[in-house]
Amino acid sequence: MKRHLFSATLLAGLTAVSFAAQAQEAVPMPKTQYVIDLGVGAIAKPRYDGADSYLIAPFPIISVGRFYLPGLGQVADGEQRAGIFFYPAFGFVGKRSASDSAWLTGTRKIDWALELGAGGGFRTEHLRVFAELRQGINGHTGQVGEIGADAIVRPMDRIEVSFGPRAGFASSEYMDTYFSVSAAEAAAGPLTQYKAGGGFKSVGLEARVSYDWTDHVRLHLRGGYDRLIGDAADSPIVKAGSKDQFSVGAGISYRFAFDLFD
Repeated sequence: MKRHLFSATLLAGLTAVSFAAQAQEAVPMPKTQYVIDLGVGAIAKPRYDGADSYLIAPFPIISVGRFYLPGLGQVADGEQRAGIFFYPAFGFVGKRSASDSAWLTGTRKIDWALELGAGGGFRTEHLRVFAELRQGINGHTGQVGEIGADAIVRPMDRIEVSFGPRAGFASSEYMDTYFSVSAAEAAAGPLTQYKAGGGFKSVGLEARVSYDWTDHVRLHLRGGYDRLIGDAADSPIVKAGSKDQFSVGAGISYRFAFDLFD
């Protein structure tokens, strides 16, 4: 059922933006020193890592099209569809409490966490590969990251579709926070004691669709599937929930173009 819901939602979104883009022309990249897209979206995602229930959470949309550094010049140029690229990376993990599931009875509360970091990679006209690393703040203080690759297609003007495989990894601190079960927690609830270590935690697929509604406003649709692996998959928390993790989200961004240096 979840697979069918995800597929139907993604297909409906792609069809909608495809019809809306007919008879439109491609949006040119402004020639200013800086071109930055800022926006916000909402995503349906598992309530916590390994959960079989879902919540709606906000996520930021930040894209750097052009970026200028004095002395170095234009280090990022969105008009070039091939070469090395860099970008800011963000993540959000919702809070987890014992009341979220009967299986979590006796476990400690984990506050929400914000993840800040950066990523980079290499792209050609129809392919990009990337890696990113983020540092957790508040709910966890570990490091999480992702590597992946995307095929890029443009079925018509103003639309870009990308899709490809992903692999997620995390430090032992992150894994211990979300997948370990202490002796005290095991004694207070139905879960058995368990200690999770760092390493790869998931493999999956992700698809994104972007549509330039106007020269400044862009619409975004994204969907993904992850399968928890390794120490994450072996956690009693995941065994009581689900190794299959789905997500579907949508958002809107506005393009700012400006110069700062003569």
